[in-house]
Order: sequence, then structure tokens, then C-alpha cells
Amino acid sequence: MILLRLSAPALFFFFALLFTGCNQSPSPSATPPPNPAAPLTPGPDGKVHLSEAEWRTRLSPEQFHILREAGTERACSGAYWQKDDKEGLYHCAACGFALFDAASKFDSGTGWPSFTGPISPDRILNRVDTSFNMVRTENLCSRCESHLGHSFEDGPPPAGTRYCMNSLALRFEPAPLKPDKATK
Repeated sequence: MILLRLSAPALFFFFALLFTGCNQSPSPSATPPPNPAAPLTPGPDGKVHLSEAEWRTRLSPEQFHILREAGTERACSGAYWQKDDKEGLYHCAACGFALFDAASKFDSGTGWPSFTGPISPDRILNRVDTSFNMVRTENLCSRCESHLGHSFEDGPPPAGTRYCMNSLALRFEPAPLKPDKATK
């Protein structure tokens, strides 16, 4: 069970983040770059290791803030916050590691992309985050340790977990088109 301890300023901050911008279309800076960098190959330890300067050249300033400095984008401001029927995989925007299947995405009503779980548990590292006078579970990419978002125990059954991610921490790759049965 995750305990959520909120002071009055933290509660205000949380709700301000939650409801700011949900009636707006995504800002241009919230849209992932059109030509994402190629996936990175992990080293012998299975991890991707880049210097801060290398991450800065690979990521947009907004992505760097979220992925490498544990920032958070405004609710409803990212490209992926709304549920859709697309098939495919969501990858780490920093290293290209596949994290979430689109089939696990659901509309949580929070303004951030939400998933019931990763492709497999080893794709995500969990850490305790006590920032903003709250106790939360921070989720990081297990390959490059970039900040993705947080998970909460208020998701749909059966697991009951909601992985609340930042759009800028993700890159969606659509599933290959299936051949039409009529053309066979």
C-alpha cells in the first residue's frame, strides 16, 4: 500500500498540475520530435550509460527536464494523454527500450498517459519519491534509468496499478499493418 501524505501546498500543487490545460490542445513543445534518435545499445551490464552532455544532444530541452531531471509535464499537454485504439508499443524516449503495450493503455481521467502495467516487470525500475511532501513510487526505464512518471494503486483490476507516465518520456511505435484478409 502506498501512503500519500500531502501538505496543503502540495495538495494545491497536485490539483493545479492535474487540471491545468486539459481543455487545450497539446503545445508544440509537448509533441515528440518527428525524427527520434535511434535506439541505444546497452553495455555489458544491460544498461545505457551516457554523459549529461550526450543526453542533452539526444533529447529536446523539455525531454531532458522530464527524463533526466525527473520533471513533470502539465496535465493534458502531451501527445499521448488521451486513450485511442492504436496498436503498438510505447518506448522510452531516451533509449528506445520497449516499455508498454498500447493494449494496456486506459483513460484514467488524469491528463497523463496511463497504463495498467509494463510489457514485463523488468522493464521498469521503481524508487520511492518523497518530493513535494508526498510519498510516491517513481518509475524509471530499467535500461537507462530515465524518469518516466509514477505509479499508483488506484488502477483498474486485476492488478489495480496505474502507471501514470509523461508523454515526453515516451515514443509510440505503431504495430505493423496486418494484411487485409480480403486480399488473400
